Formats: sequence, C-alpha cells, structure tokens
Amino acid sequence: MAHDAFDAQLDDWQALQTHRPCHSLLLGNGASRAVWRNFAYDSLFERAQKVRNKPLGLTDLALFKSLDTQNFEQVLGVLNSTVRVNAALAISSTSPLNRYYAIKEALIHAMRSVHIPYRLVSDATLAALNAELRQYAAVYSSNYDLLCPWAVRHAPEGLDELMDVDSGFDIRRTEPQGTSVVYLHGGLHLIKNTDGSTRLRTAQGSALLDGFAINTPGDVPLFVNEGRSEEKRRAIRGSDYLSWCHAKLSGEQGTLCVFGHNLDTDDLHILQALRGAPLQALHVSVFPLSDAWVISQKQRYTQLFEGSGKALSFFNATSHPLGRPGLNVPVEKALKKRR
Repeated sequence: MAHDAFDAQLDDWQALQTHRPCHSLLLGNGASRAVWRNFAYDSLFERAQKVRNKPLGLTDLALFKSLDTQNFEQVLGVLNSTVRVNAALAISSTSPLNRYYAIKEALIHAMRSVHIPYRLVSDATLAALNAELRQYAAVYSSNYDLLCPWAVRHAPEGLDELMDVDSGFDIRRTEPQGTSVVYLHGGLHLIKNTDGSTRLRTAQGSALLDGFAINTPGDVPLFVNEGRSEEKRRAIRGSDYLSWCHAKLSGEQGTLCVFGHNLDTDDLHILQALRGAPLQALHVSVFPLSDAWVISQKQRYTQLFEGSGKALSFFNATSHPLGRPGLNVPVEKALKKRR
C-alpha cells in the first residue's frame, strides 16, 4: 500500500473492541512506559557499565564478549555451571564465583536505576492493570520488569502464571485456570534452576525488587534482557518454559491486541510467531505523537504483516485502559519522595 493511502485517524479502543473483541493481548515496553517513563532506557547491558555502584568491569565485559551475548541470564548461567564443575573436580579457583557476584551486582544496580519503586505504584493502578489483564483469555508480555507480576499478585484469582513457588513450571500441566499470563522473555520474578526448570520467586510486593539481590549461585534470574533476535532465540531454546511460551503464542487464534510493542528487528522471533499464527486480525496500538508519526506507524506495521492474511486495525493507545494518561507516575514524584 502506498504511503499516501494512510491517514492519521486512529480508532477508539472501546469501539474497536466492541466491533471485534480480542481474545489475547501482547504487551511490549510501551505498556510499562505508560506507567513509568524511565522504562524507556535503551540497553540494560549499557546501563550496567555506567552505574555508580559496582559497574561491569573489563573482565566481566570480556565474558559477555566471549559468549557473544549481552544477556545476563546466559552469562550468569555459564558461571553458575562453572562453579559447580569446579566444586565437583575440587578446583579451588574462586574467580568464577567472584565474577558471578560482580555481574549480578551490576545487574541489580542497573535494574534498580530504571525500575519504578513499588511504593509509587498505587493500589488503584494495580487494580486497573489487573482488571484489564483479566479481560483476555491469554496475556503475553515480553517485558521483564515487575509491573505485570505486581498487577497479577494484587488480585491473583482468575489470573494464572502457570506455575507456583512450590512446583514451578511443568510442561505437562499447562491448562490455565482463567487468564493465562505468559512471560515471553522471562522476568525478574522468575528463577532458572540448575536443571533448567523455572520457578516463581517467593517474594511479594516491594521485596520482589528490593530482594532481587539473590546471593545463591544456583538462583539465576530468568529473563532475556536484550540483544539480537537470534541471540534471544538461543536463550529461549535453553528454557523449557520460554520455549513453551513462544509455541503457545504461535498457536494463537482469533484476534490479538498488540499494545506498546514495536515488533522491531530485535524481536523478529515474536513477529514471526505472530505472522505464522492462525490469527485472523490484529488490533495495534499507536501513540498519537503527530499525524506524520501515526501515518508512518500504520505503514510500518502493514509492511510487517504484508502477505500474512491478517486484518490490521489501529487504535489510539491513550484510549486503551493500559494507556490511560492517569496511570503515569511522574519521575519527579519519586525524586521528591527521596529527599
């Protein structure tokens, strides 16, 4: 379709949802930024090199480079395996364990520097997020921050993360009790066990962020933070939970809402899953930055799904319950409270 065939008009979410209801929801970084604009950081890996407290050092960066990754989970997982191998072979070197703690500490400080504090997320905000999530049969989040887990735990009945703190994720038991909430790239609330299985952290509320400094080498946080799409695929293939999540997305039917997700080249694996899924239609959010921006976004998404046979509709992101301006917590508010 030619560029001049698009206009700057956007549908209202409620009208669109009434006309053709969505069965499922895909959340991207824009959903988190609607609440806390500091989630707009470019790279957690880059930020971890610049934090004031314990940034990544040259030795740490050499490890990332040798593994051809910017994903913390992969590096921490390799170091954890090395520590266990050294112990089994009675090798006394403490370097792998020291590097494990150093990299994890850099990750902790980087994450805390961008993440909204739990005390700033009101009960009303959590209730609003929770209420919207349960409008769908399935919710897919590619965000690894804690907004979605906090919203789920605010009123968990009817929202199913498909695992618990006791038994963890079991691929044989994936029939959801209500809305399934799926984390395509893992999350700060998930742990990858030494055997590759996944479990929920036991912490609640602020402790999920404040207690992120887990000192047990075997407790590696499961989240795919960034990098090329192929690098993310590699991390996903190493987890039965993440592999199952993407297979589930690839099987979605009906109509899916894409909210706050750019589907750019770093997330080509998600785009390909959507293109290949037996979906009939997509409702795509667009932030009304300007007429030119709206037109360019319509054109871009149309090109992304060209030939897939899926009908696309575009709606104003601020008309969606997850994009309401009232959800936004000003960063200045946090700075004032710290004084």
